Amino acid sequence: MPYFFWYDSTYILVIIGAVICMLASAKVNTTFNKYSAYRSMSGMTGAQAAERILNSAGIYDVEIRHISGKLTDNYNPTNKTLNLSDSTYNSTSVAAVGVAAHECGHAIQHQHSYFPLTLRSAIVPIANFGSTLAWPIIIIGLFFNGSMSAMLINIGILMFSFAVLFQLVTLPVEFNASSRALKQLETQGILGQDELKYTRKVLVSAALTYVASAAAAILQLLRLVILFGGRNRDD
Repeated sequence: MPYFFWYDSTYILVIIGAVICMLASAKVNTTFNKYSAYRSMSGMTGAQAAERILNSAGIYDVEIRHISGKLTDNYNPTNKTLNLSDSTYNSTSVAAVGVAAHECGHAIQHQHSYFPLTLRSAIVPIANFGSTLAWPIIIIGLFFNGSMSAMLINIGILMFSFAVLFQLVTLPVEFNASSRALKQLETQGILGQDELKYTRKVLVSAALTYVASAAAAILQLLRLVILFGGRNRDD
């Protein structure tokens, strides 16, 4: 097996991706903690704000659930549940209300069959499959020669590409959900103008984590191409 598989200069791409993700994660946590100290003037909790937004959008078949953790909030389109974490569900902060509204944005996307959300849901199984098996298939390919090796390596790279595609499709989904959230918070009078500015900062910092994940995935894909692209041509 080639030495570069165990160590090579392209590891710098992995390190860059990891650093970007760590910085983005630190940013969202710092921003969320800062604006968690700002109680919303409406006094509504994240759960109450979510219920009002969903009802105002004509959505009555989504269950709001309390889950454990911090910033583990999510909307599950499969069983139509809006899951709010400990840091969001009972909190009256502008940060918590903003996060809850963001998840409502996903529910509204689902209601209107927002194409990027539909596409992301469709490629989830392929992306998970690809990210899990890409490296094993590439490693197997290294034990072969000629066209068989090139074919397996290319299949591995292609499979990882689906994981990258998932990250890219996630970006418009998340940005659109935040846009819908801010609009709902304003039109429903849940937050005032100054509070909306704080909430926007929370949602922007959260969106940066998805940008960071996409960047890291692209760097990983670039590393695969650099490592194995030349081998395919040589073979």
